[in-house]
Amino acid sequence: MKPDNHLETSECRAISQMLSRVGDKWTVMVVTFLGNETLRFSELRRRIGGISQKMLTTTLRNLERDGFVNRTVEPTSPPSVSYELTALGHELLEPVSRLADWTRDNSHRIEEARSHYDRLTSK
Repeated sequence: MKPDNHLETSECRAISQMLSRVGDKWTVMVVTFLGNETLRFSELRRRIGGISQKMLTTTLRNLERDGFVNRTVEPTSPPSVSYELTALGHELLEPVSRLADWTRDNSHRIEEARSHYDRLTSK
Protein backbone atom coordinates (compact mmCIF):
# COMPACT_ATOMS: atom_id res chain seq x y z
CA MET A 1 0.00 0.00 0.00
CA LYS A 2 1.41 3.38 -1.06
CA PRO A 3 1.60 6.05 1.67
CA ASP A 4 -0.43 9.19 1.12
CA ASN A 5 1.28 12.40 -0.06
CA HIS A 6 1.05 14.01 3.39
CA LEU A 7 3.09 11.22 4.93
CA GLU A 8 5.67 11.43 2.17
CA THR A 9 5.94 15.19 2.68
CA SER A 10 6.33 14.90 6.45
CA GLU A 11 8.91 12.12 6.05
CA CYS A 12 10.85 14.23 3.54
CA ARG A 13 10.73 17.19 5.92
CA ALA A 14 11.99 15.06 8.83
CA ILE A 15 14.80 13.61 6.71
CA SER A 16 15.73 17.05 5.42
CA GLN A 17 15.86 18.51 8.92
CA MET A 18 18.01 15.69 10.23
CA LEU A 19 20.39 15.82 7.27
CA SER A 20 20.77 19.55 7.85
CA ARG A 21 21.71 18.84 11.46
CA VAL A 22 24.02 15.88 11.01
CA GLY A 23 25.49 17.12 7.73
CA ASP A 24 26.74 20.32 9.31
CA LYS A 25 30.55 20.39 9.52
CA TRP A 26 30.54 21.42 13.18
CA THR A 27 28.16 18.61 14.11
CA VAL A 28 30.37 16.08 12.36
CA MET A 29 33.43 17.37 14.19
CA VAL A 30 31.74 17.47 17.61
CA VAL A 31 30.35 13.96 17.22
CA THR A 32 33.73 12.69 16.05
CA PHE A 33 35.64 14.23 18.97
CA LEU A 34 33.09 13.01 21.51
CA GLY A 35 33.13 9.54 19.98
CA ASN A 36 35.82 8.20 22.28
CA GLU A 37 35.59 10.33 25.41
CA THR A 38 33.73 12.85 27.50
CA LEU A 39 35.12 16.34 27.02
CA ARG A 40 34.76 19.67 28.74
CA PHE A 41 33.56 22.59 26.61
CA SER A 42 36.96 24.30 26.55
CA GLU A 43 38.80 21.11 25.57
CA LEU A 44 36.29 20.36 22.83
CA ARG A 45 36.67 23.90 21.45
CA ARG A 46 40.46 23.63 21.57
CA ARG A 47 40.47 20.30 19.72
CA ILE A 48 38.09 21.44 17.00
CA GLY A 49 39.88 24.72 16.36
CA GLY A 50 38.34 27.46 14.25
CA ILE A 51 34.92 27.23 15.90
CA SER A 52 33.59 30.21 17.80
CA GLN A 53 32.27 29.84 21.32
CA LYS A 54 28.81 30.81 20.09
CA MET A 55 28.82 28.24 17.26
CA LEU A 56 30.04 25.46 19.55
CA THR A 57 27.38 26.36 22.11
CA THR A 58 24.68 26.33 19.44
CA THR A 59 25.89 23.04 17.98
CA LEU A 60 26.02 21.36 21.38
CA ARG A 61 22.56 22.63 22.34
CA ASN A 62 21.10 21.31 19.09
CA LEU A 63 22.79 17.94 19.57
CA GLU A 64 21.54 17.79 23.15
CA ARG A 65 18.01 18.72 22.05
CA ASP A 66 18.04 15.97 19.41
CA GLY A 67 19.24 13.39 21.94
CA PHE A 68 22.77 12.88 20.59
CA VAL A 69 24.70 14.51 23.46
CA ASN A 70 24.44 14.57 27.24
CA ARG A 71 25.52 17.71 29.08
CA THR A 72 26.75 17.37 32.66
CA VAL A 73 27.34 20.31 34.99
CA GLU A 74 29.62 19.69 37.96
CA PRO A 75 28.89 21.91 40.99
CA THR A 76 32.37 23.40 41.19
CA SER A 77 33.39 27.04 41.23
CA PRO A 78 33.26 27.92 38.38
CA PRO A 79 30.93 25.15 37.20
CA SER A 80 32.58 22.50 35.04
CA VAL A 81 30.50 21.46 32.04
CA SER A 82 31.25 18.29 30.10
CA TYR A 83 29.68 16.59 27.12
CA GLU A 84 29.41 12.98 26.02
CA LEU A 85 27.59 11.09 23.31
CA THR A 86 24.39 9.29 24.20
CA ALA A 87 23.63 5.82 22.84
CA LEU A 88 21.88 7.57 19.93
CA GLY A 89 24.97 9.75 19.43
CA HIS A 90 27.17 6.66 19.25
CA GLU A 91 24.84 5.26 16.59
CA LEU A 92 25.25 8.52 14.65
CA LEU A 93 29.02 8.24 15.00
CA GLU A 94 29.02 5.13 12.81
CA PRO A 95 27.71 6.71 9.57
CA VAL A 96 29.54 9.98 10.30
CA SER A 97 32.82 8.08 10.63
CA ARG A 98 32.13 6.12 7.45
CA LEU A 99 31.41 9.36 5.58
CA ALA A 100 34.59 10.97 6.92
CA ASP A 101 36.62 7.90 5.91
CA TRP A 102 35.02 7.87 2.46
CA THR A 103 35.81 11.57 2.04
CA ARG A 104 39.46 11.06 3.01
CA ASP A 105 39.73 8.09 0.64
CA ASN A 106 38.11 9.91 -2.29
CA SER A 107 39.05 13.58 -1.88
CA HIS A 108 41.66 13.33 -4.65
CA ARG A 109 39.05 11.91 -7.05
CA ILE A 110 36.63 14.69 -6.18
CA GLU A 111 39.31 17.33 -6.72
CA GLU A 112 40.21 15.77 -10.09
CA ALA A 113 36.54 15.79 -11.12
CA ARG A 114 36.18 19.44 -10.07
CA SER A 115 39.29 20.45 -11.98
CA HIS A 116 38.09 18.59 -15.06
CA TYR A 117 34.65 20.21 -14.83
CA ASP A 118 36.15 23.69 -14.30
CA ARG A 119 38.43 23.25 -17.34
CA LEU A 120 35.47 22.23 -19.51
CA THR A 121 33.18 25.00 -18.33
CA SER A 122 35.73 27.82 -18.41
CA LYS A 123 36.15 27.65 -22.21
